[in-house]
Amino acid sequence: MKIAVEGCCHGELDKIYETIEYLEKKEAVKVDLLLCCGDFQAVRNEGDMKCMAVPAKYRMMQTFYKYYSGEKKAPVLTIFIGGNHEASNHLQELPYGGWVAPNIYYLGYAGVVRYKGIRIGGLSGIFKSHDYRKGHHEFPPYNPETLRSVYHIRNIEVFKLKQIQMPIDIFLSHDWPQGIYHYGNTEELLRKKKFLREEVETNTLGSPAAKELLAHLQPSYWFSAHLHVKFAAVMQHPPKGNAAPRVTKFLSLDKCLPYREFLQIVDIPDRPSSSEGLEYDPEWFAVLKATNSLQSTTPQRWNPPENNGLHERWDFGASETDMMQVVEDLSGELGIPDNFSQTVPPYDPSNPQPNASPSYNTNPQTTELCAKLGLTDIYSKVGQRGDDMGRSQSKGEGEDDEENESVDEPSEYPTDTSGLSSSYNPDEITIEDEWEEDEGGEEGGESKANLTSDIHTPSRMVLPEPKSVVSPSHPSLLMNLPPPSHSTPKAAPGQSEARQEGQCDGTDEVTAARTLKRSSNESSKTGNRGTTPRIKRRNQVIYQSMDDDECEG
Repeated sequence: MKIAVEGCCHGELDKIYETIEYLEKKEAVKVDLLLCCGDFQAVRNEGDMKCMAVPAKYRMMQTFYKYYSGEKKAPVLTIFIGGNHEASNHLQELPYGGWVAPNIYYLGYAGVVRYKGIRIGGLSGIFKSHDYRKGHHEFPPYNPETLRSVYHIRNIEVFKLKQIQMPIDIFLSHDWPQGIYHYGNTEELLRKKKFLREEVETNTLGSPAAKELLAHLQPSYWFSAHLHVKFAAVMQHPPKGNAAPRVTKFLSLDKCLPYREFLQIVDIPDRPSSSEGLEYDPEWFAVLKATNSLQSTTPQRWNPPENNGLHERWDFGASETDMMQVVEDLSGELGIPDNFSQTVPPYDPSNPQPNASPSYNTNPQTTELCAKLGLTDIYSKVGQRGDDMGRSQSKGEGEDDEENESVDEPSEYPTDTSGLSSSYNPDEITIEDEWEEDEGGEEGGESKANLTSDIHTPSRMVLPEPKSVVSPSHPSLLMNLPPPSHSTPKAAPGQSEARQEGQCDGTDEVTAARTLKRSSNESSKTGNRGTTPRIKRRNQVIYQSMDDDECEG
């Protein structure tokens, strides 16, 4: 089975599907499934745009609305998770997952589904310690604080995923598991992203929650995005009991831009006896039912139950009886129904509504699923609290206060870095601004038509087999992925320089587009203030400087 994996989508569905179509024709293959690793931006109309943590000048409608309105249909089944640049009010309608458009499925805050026998799990959002222990309390219209906290991962979702005992084939997260960079070509990563060096060397880059899930789930494949760079790693886990040690092949990809490595096609072994469609996962639904009473819709902090003598129950794993009850609840039908329905009017280019307000709606898909399984529609519950109780009240500090809140109390993770600082001026950190890049080809004059023949994609698009031992102390055993499968060829020498503001080219330029380069001097060192532009940042830690204020990742 051919699965296309995409990094940060940023609403560029037309470009992504065109790229897949191009690769299918060039390689004579058929892509069965597309997985998107966050920043999907399922923006339906102008009101949704106001629910994204994106500066106003970067709020663009992009192309998702065409698939939501029915103007277009996704040519390949698409599954995605949320990142840190999302129409949060839309995704909140589907806390347990659901269709955001025909053939485009969202996994929810956390979720597990099955496709042709392959188990696919995912965790939406990014990690921030100061929101990690809260409930899902946010409600539109968001204030400057909740506009960001709404996409921060919560420990209840991680706790649910840690109840999974059956093997997971593929797992998706937006930010990286902490420490995964030690299992790939770390120096190559730092050559591409120099500003990550301090966090990599101190092992403080990434999500400790995702690291915890990686150790527990040990999926065969783990795909991420967020850092806008292609990076591959192979990690061998310590054996559990008498079982053979499991191996996870990790891949992170870039965002959808010309010459960027944002798409990779991988081969996953077929399971012929499995169903053809997208299916609910009985174990996951059994876990959801068991943990339903633990869910919170307030900003009060909560710790999951542990085997410490203080809780009557701490193990919420699913038994065979629990899973059979799920099948019974679903009347024996595990296939996910095609029950997408619009909940807001889609964007109409001929009648724009720039003053539209963010909308709050319950979604019939969630209502139906909750009724069948006895789950709580937590978004509906928050809405019922009313505006005064359903929304967090702003403290008045706005964006400038977020980094201060991150150290309000100790994190449960000893490796948490959200309160760290560095020796550099916090307002003048050298960090690449992914939303304000310059585009420029290399010098030369080759025409676009001649570029097509230079595109290279692997003839057999498959991840490598792992070595028997892979660890930070064995860099020679790290394995690289095949050449990237993405929309545009390498720039030919002599291609003229041009500019682009963080967007892909037009729909007819899949095979010939312009390349991007950084506006800063990449050869300069981080601390060299004479040659490196000063970009306003509020916190040195990458997952605070990149995830919120300037729309990085």
